[in-house]
Formats: sequence, structure tokens, C-alpha cells
Amino acid sequence: MDIESLKIFCDVITLKGFTQAAVANSITQSAVSQRLKALEKKLGFILIERRGNELSLTRAGELTYQGARRILADLRELEDQLKEIGGQVSGSVKVATIYSVGLYELNPSVKKFLRNHPDIDVQIEYSRANKIYQDVVNGSVDLGIVAYPANKPQIRSVPFLQDELVLICSPDHPFSSSESISLQKLASQPFVTFQHDIPTRKALDEILKKNGVAVIIKAEFENIELIKRAVEIGLGISIVPSMTVRSEVQAGLLRAISFAEGPFTRPIAVLYRRGRSLPPAVRKFIAVLTEEETQFLENKS
Repeated sequence: MDIESLKIFCDVITLKGFTQAAVANSITQSAVSQRLKALEKKLGFILIERRGNELSLTRAGELTYQGARRILADLRELEDQLKEIGGQVSGSVKVATIYSVGLYELNPSVKKFLRNHPDIDVQIEYSRANKIYQDVVNGSVDLGIVAYPANKPQIRSVPFLQDELVLICSPDHPFSSSESISLQKLASQPFVTFQHDIPTRKALDEILKKNGVAVIIKAEFENIELIKRAVEIGLGISIVPSMTVRSEVQAGLLRAISFAEGPFTRPIAVLYRRGRSLPPAVRKFIAVLTEEETQFLENKS
């Protein structure tokens, strides 16, 4: 099967268009269409349906897309291993991370990695946790970074960080002068938090429930930036990872307060697909994140 056509097909889906795929592969849009028609003829199935400007995968297209992603990932892994045999460590690492980690805690590690390995390309994308697990399993990304890693049969996880969870409030809030605070004082307070399906929200709900504290939910947001802005303007208080509010605390925009019953921490882990032999570039990236050797990962299944 034509590997290049599989790549173009995946690019059409990932980049959401024939024009974008043409640019990414330095060919014409007509050439992209011809490649896909030839691929559909070879497989005997229609892969993509067009409704106006929207593209959607058929059932056969979905199966082909998932399979093609795995094939392309395995091919890149093979190429990287051959380069390592020749004494050359290069290639790329594609990482999907939740917003709060990618925006605040991943950057120093990426900078360190690029200084030590300038020939390796690092691609970072921001995503929700549920999609990150899917992308790791189907090979769309090499690594995922999530909070509160779930036990899944197809995925292994490596501990990365432990974030302390802190109360945040505006500087003029009555709590702002406290050095530490009891969870009990949060009872009946206006509260701003993450949406229900986000793992950090589930963990926060469990902490509050376990301590018999009921807050008044004023707003729920998908990402940490909106939560911080809402707290800044006095919409309510919140509980967030301390690393995510460091600059706002330093600038005097927010107050961060530890809990008397704490510390409460949020575990963060690096995910990779179980049974996969990790390419050299990926192993080196994990080593920088965890500051540990990762040779044992190669053959562990």
C-alpha cells in the first residue's frame, strides 16, 4: 500500500481540508484529490464524504484513518531506530497535554530538551484528557500528559509532577489575609471551578465531599485561564494547582492560600501506549521530564 497516500489521507482529516493537506505536503489540491481517489479505488471503499465545506469519515474511512495513523507511527519509529543504530538521534516527539500543564509546567522541560537535543522536533498540542487517552492509544501522538492518570489496559503512565492545590481569591476578599485556611471556611462560599468531566474537577468534588463542605457553584469553565479571570473580578473563590497562578500571585492579582488540612496534591503523569517500543527521541524526552533514565521502558509491556 502507498505510504505517502496514507499520510496525505491522514493530513486531510487532521488538518480538516484538502487545501491544508496540499500545503503540508507541498503538492497541489488536485494531486491530493487524485491520491485519495486512487486510495479509495485500491481499498474498494469510499473513505470521505463531503457535505458542502465539511468533511466526514465513512465507517471504512474511520477504520482506515485509525489504521493508517498506527502504520505511520510505526514507520517513524522504525526510521528513528535505524538512525540510532547509525549513531544519529533525531526525529520528532508529538505530545498532547492538558492546558494547565502545557501552559505552565511543561515549557521549562521542553526548553531544556531542545537545548540538549536540537535535532529533535517537539510538537505540543493542547487537548482535553479524554481525547489525549484516545490519541495515545491510536498512535496520533507519542505521549500524553494528564492529571490524575486513569488505569487503562492499553496505556502505561510515568509520574511527572505533583501539584499542590491551593485556594485562590481576589486581593480584596476576606480570605486574602490568611496564611492558611481550613476547608470548612469554604462552606456556602461562591465558587468557580472546572467543568464536570475534567479529572481535576472530579478530584476537587471528592475532597470537598469527604470534608463535608458544600460550596455554591457560580461558574464552570473548561480551562484554567477563565477560572483565574473569574476569580480576579470577584465572581467567587476557587481551588487550582499552585503552579498555574504563580505569575498572578507575584503581580498581586490573586492570593494563593494553602489548606490547613493539606497539602492536597494533583498527580501529573506522562502516558504512552502499552507494548510500544519507544523511539530514542521519545525516550530522551521522557527522561528530561522525569529526570530519570528510561531504558526500562523499551521492552516493558
